[in-house]
Amino acid sequence: MTVAVVTDSTAYLPAELSGTYDLTVVPLTVVINGDSGLEGSEITPAQVARALHARRSDVSTSRPSPAQFAEAYRKLLDAGADGVVSIHLSAQLSGTYDAARLAAAEVGDQVQVVDSKTTGMGLGFVALGAATVARAGGSLTEVRRCAVDHTARTSTLFYVDSLEFLRRGGRIGAAEALVGTALSVKPILHVVDGAIVMRDKVRTAGRALAKLVDLAVEASGTGEVDIAVHHLGMPDRGAALADAVSMRLGDRLRDCYLTEIGAVVAAHVGPGVAGVVVHRR
Repeated sequence: MTVAVVTDSTAYLPAELSGTYDLTVVPLTVVINGDSGLEGSEITPAQVARALHARRSDVSTSRPSPAQFAEAYRKLLDAGADGVVSIHLSAQLSGTYDAARLAAAEVGDQVQVVDSKTTGMGLGFVALGAATVARAGGSLTEVRRCAVDHTARTSTLFYVDSLEFLRRGGRIGAAEALVGTALSVKPILHVVDGAIVMRDKVRTAGRALAKLVDLAVEASGTGEVDIAVHHLGMPDRGAALADAVSMRLGDRLRDCYLTEIGAVVAAHVGPGVAGVVVHRR
C-alpha cells in the first residue's frame, strides 16, 4: 500500500528538510488591506510584520476551501496512492481541519484527517513522523495512528510581546488578554488540547525567554527529544534561544531546527514572538 501525507502551510518545516520527505502542502491565505495571497509563495512573514507595525493596516487569514483539499486528495489518489492521511493545525485555531474533513467525506474513506491540536513545527513534527511511516510502507491505519501518537508527544510553548493580536483574532480569551495588558507583563503561552492557554507571566522579555527555556526543558521529560525554535524577523533571538535549550538538554537532544514562523501565524501573534516546540521521541 502507498499512503500519501498531506499537511498545510502552517507546519513551517525547516528549509533543510525541503525535498527530504514526501509531503503535499495545502496553503492558507493571508489578506493584507484587501490584497490576498497564499502563505509561503505570495505573502511573506516580513510583509505581515510590516503591516502589523502599521497600526492602520488590516491583516486577516483564511483557511483553504474544501474544494482545494478535495483536488489535492484526488490528484494523489489518481497518481497511485491507495490512501491519504491529512494532518492539520488545531481545529480550535482555524477552520482548516473542518475544510479537510468536508473534502474527505466527499472523496471517500481512503482519506483520513487528523487534528494535530497545535501548529508550527508542532504540526510539522507530526507530519514528518507520518511521512516516515508512509515511506516505510505503512498502511493507512498505521500512518494515521503514527500521526495521532506524535500529536501526544509534542509540546508547543511561545512568548509574545503583546496579547493584543491573539485577542483580536479570537485566539485567546479577552480576560486573559486584559490581564496581560493591565499588568504590563510578558506572557508565556502554550497549546493545550488545541487551545492557546496562558502558561506563565514575567516582567521582562529577558526573563520571559529564560522561562521559556526552563519550560521547554521541563516539557522534554527524561528521554531523547527534537526541538524547533520559531521567531519572527529576529534570527539572533531565535538562535540564542536554540543555543540555550540545546545546552540544557545536552546529549538528549537529537535534532534542532531554527525556523521563522510563516505569515498566517505571524498575523495572529504579532512581532516579537519566540517559540519552542518539543517533540519527545
